[in-house]
Amino acid sequence: VQLQASGGGLVQAGGSLRLSCAASGRTFEHYGMGWFRQAPEKGREFVAAITWSSGRTYYDNSVKGRFTISKDTAGNIVYLQLNNLKPGDTAVYYCAAKKSLGTLNYPYYYNYWGQGTQVTVSS
Repeated sequence: VQLQASGGGLVQAGGSLRLSCAASGRTFEHYGMGWFRQAPEKGREFVAAITWSSGRTYYDNSVKGRFTISKDTAGNIVYLQLNNLKPGDTAVYYCAAKKSLGTLNYPYYYNYWGQGTQVTVSS
């Protein structure tokens, strides 16, 4: 399994970005797909997740209403739309894949990780 994250960049507060995660190497039915982020000197924290088969979504409270996770099943791509960005959203964003459902907000349970894409929000 390979995950390729892209779409990060530098944006002013209040701006938007769309991150993409291209997944390959197998079919992802019954997988959970997540986005996590890690700021300097902080641990990796959950942002959002989506179940591949049903499309059910989950969000951390800090991004609910501002970020949207979605998927393109045919293209094997998971997106994270980031709106109304704040300086506190600055981090490296990682996409990840989990072989089964259940707990989707804990990075320990994910099996595969992409390389990360930097999001920097200036004030």
